[in-house]
Amino acid sequence: MIPPAFEYVRPTSVDEAVRALADAGEEAKVLAGGQSLLPLLRLRLAFPELLVDVGRVPELRGVREDGDTLVIGAMTTHHDVVHNPLVRRYAGLLAQATATVADPAVRHRGTLGGSLAHADPAGDLPAVALALDAELVVTGPGGRRTVPAREFFVDYLQSALAPDELLVEVRVPKTDGWDFHYEKFHLVAQSWAVVGVAALVRRADGHIAEARIALTNMGSTPLRATTAEQALTGADAAEAVERAAQVAAEGTRPSQDLFASPEYREHLARVLTRRAVLTASGMG
Repeated sequence: MIPPAFEYVRPTSVDEAVRALADAGEEAKVLAGGQSLLPLLRLRLAFPELLVDVGRVPELRGVREDGDTLVIGAMTTHHDVVHNPLVRRYAGLLAQATATVADPAVRHRGTLGGSLAHADPAGDLPAVALALDAELVVTGPGGRRTVPAREFFVDYLQSALAPDELLVEVRVPKTDGWDFHYEKFHLVAQSWAVVGVAALVRRADGHIAEARIALTNMGSTPLRATTAEQALTGADAAEAVERAAQVAAEGTRPSQDLFASPEYREHLARVLTRRAVLTASGMG
């Protein structure tokens, strides 16, 4: 299907991109890697009057350290995230989960910022950002502001980004010293996750001192399984993991679609949480 007609601009700086968005108001869309937006255009599920292509803005790419935080440019591709030595050392969960996104062709074109701004709860990376306590830095006519991941995802395909704002970087606290695992169930290779679980575990004195668990595709936004996290804190036995798995779906509102019923998704959340935590904690 052919998309509806639109205007196209290709800025070379963040300021130029923000001006283009501000001038167009709600009628503009940002084109990053295009792996999420282009299918919407072809299916005529999106009708922008202007596409702002930020592919030539060099300041939006790359990974750097800022003390105890990694700063990842929004236009950094999935491929570069997977293979970047800083990400692999200090945010291994992000590298591992990103390696499961779609296929190599998509990972070479798709971007971290594009995936997060798309705010699809079936996408792998929003839940990972939530588990990592990431912060998303956006800029607009009023300047820069930082939005915690827990506040960034508002509803299905809706984020806290205003129409005239651009996501410029993702700040990820370093998690070296944490164990991690991303587990997901999908029906065929390259497809969206039916359910996914991102688990982080920090051990001390033989116990789980702290745990973070985030769920993919268990509601209209990514969700933290806080009851399961509480069940794991201070635990040192597989029985505690089983208790955490049994409450992993508490507070979720999974959808009904062609791939799974809400009840099946709740079952998957329990099974995948058990697998993810056992693997992350070295008991799997």
